[in-house]
Amino acid sequence: MDWAYIKALYKIECAYRTGAIELDLSENQLSSLPPEIGKLQKLTKLNLRANRLSSLPSEIGKLQNLTELSLSSNQLRSLPPEIGNLLNLNTLYLGNNQLRSLPKEIGSLLNLTWMDLGYNQLRSLPPEIENLLNLTWLDLSYNQFSSLSPEIGDLQKLTKLYLIDNQLSSLPPEIGNLLNLTYLDLSYNQLSSLPPEIGNLLNLTYLDLNYNQFSGLPKELGQLLNLTALVLSCNWFSSFPKEIGQLLNLTSLDLSQNQLRSLPKEIGQLQNLTLLILSYTQLSSLPPEIGNLINLTYLTLMDNKLSSLPPEIGQLLNLIDLNLSCNQLSSLPPEIGQLLNLTNLNLSCNQLSSLPKEIKYLKNLESNQKEYDWQGGLPLHGNKFECPEEVYRLPPQELIAYILDR
Repeated sequence: MDWAYIKALYKIECAYRTGAIELDLSENQLSSLPPEIGKLQKLTKLNLRANRLSSLPSEIGKLQNLTELSLSSNQLRSLPPEIGNLLNLNTLYLGNNQLRSLPKEIGSLLNLTWMDLGYNQLRSLPPEIENLLNLTWLDLSYNQFSSLSPEIGDLQKLTKLYLIDNQLSSLPPEIGNLLNLTYLDLSYNQLSSLPPEIGNLLNLTYLDLNYNQFSGLPKELGQLLNLTALVLSCNWFSSFPKEIGQLLNLTSLDLSQNQLRSLPKEIGQLQNLTLLILSYTQLSSLPPEIGNLINLTYLTLMDNKLSSLPPEIGQLLNLIDLNLSCNQLSSLPPEIGQLLNLTNLNLSCNQLSSLPKEIKYLKNLESNQKEYDWQGGLPLHGNKFECPEEVYRLPPQELIAYILDR
């Protein structure tokens, strides 16, 4: 006997008798939804999340007052065409199923503003998707899209579009029609270029191109003057894209895990940057213009080929976290002592045999020592100090004093 089904029938009957407008049947191990669900025509919210549903009864289409329907984390392989009868639906959760396609009737949901289709097996969207003109939030992540249909450009109210971890090798020029887009995540795809129309997205504030195959960017990217966060890590850049120098409102820039060998002086134009990640590249030096980034609070240069730092590093007076580990530094400029707000300074795995006396002014370095963390609060191991191992466990000020007094 299917107790989950019986339990659902009972809840449906109770909801019918009381005229309920909301029903929660989530996490009940339901493998099928009783057709009696169609009796609940007053429902506005139906939660069927985290069951074992592989299909829906056609009676689902009778719930014409539904505004929110959650079907995420089931085993749905398809949707019935009657889904298109839910004309008042504004929120539809279909993430984490086994959907390979959507019925054309999905285009009848003209009031839909939020649709989650992440973690399915979709390869394409029906052309009727162009009718969803009120959609503001669309998640197509973790599917099997190799391309997007031009109809995506008709969704001109979209503000957030997620396409993480698909198989996209290109974007249609119609992407440039999404003039209200503020958030675009294209990470973990196979993109090597962007259409010039990307420059039309003047309201974009967040762009993630992490884990693709970019070696360059279109000049039109420099038109995205409202962009505050740009993620370009894990690509094929061998030089710093100069277009970035025009993005004067950037506060966060990640170029880690590329093949950068140098930074242009244009980096100094990004004076609103608070976070700059340049780890795992091939940088051997920093330009003096790095000192113009006076709002920087987090700078990581881990695992590069830096042999020295410019004295202008001392101009970064708001810096809180500086990671210089795994480089080839043999000395530090005395100006390092001007970074009075530093709480974290990682100098491990370099070629340092001494420290400038000015480093003693860094009184805010935190002691983050934990039982499992033998590095202490100021990681200095892997250098040429020739200190007993226990010295590295000292609080930062004691460690600095020990090395300066040797």
